[in-house]
Amino acid sequence: MNKKSSPVYSTETGSLCPGCGQPLSGCTCSRKAKTVLGDGNVRISRETKGRKGKGVTVISGLPLHGEQLKALGQQLKKKCGSGGSVKNGRLEIQGDHRDLLLDELRDCGFQAKKSGG
Repeated sequence: MNKKSSPVYSTETGSLCPGCGQPLSGCTCSRKAKTVLGDGNVRISRETKGRKGKGVTVISGLPLHGEQLKALGQQLKKKCGSGGSVKNGRLEIQGDHRDLLLDELRDCGFQAKKSGG
């Protein structure tokens, strides 16, 4: 077996950590190492689905967790002058602010790009 490939699921124990190979409940590697998101690119898109036609700007792929993600969300909401939330590791900012957020995220050092139409 190649060192880069390892099982990610076992019928006996369920999901396995890709880092240490242990069940997720008994993982021995650090939380941050096993929850790295995305491919290093932060994607900014606009969604209206399920919001009665109201658009939100969605930022996904951020390599931040918990309080860091909330703090960045607060900073970006202030910059846009609108509300928003953090859901499932994604930032949702009310309104269409893709251009402004793209510049702001690049200034913060993230490799960001627009996604979708």
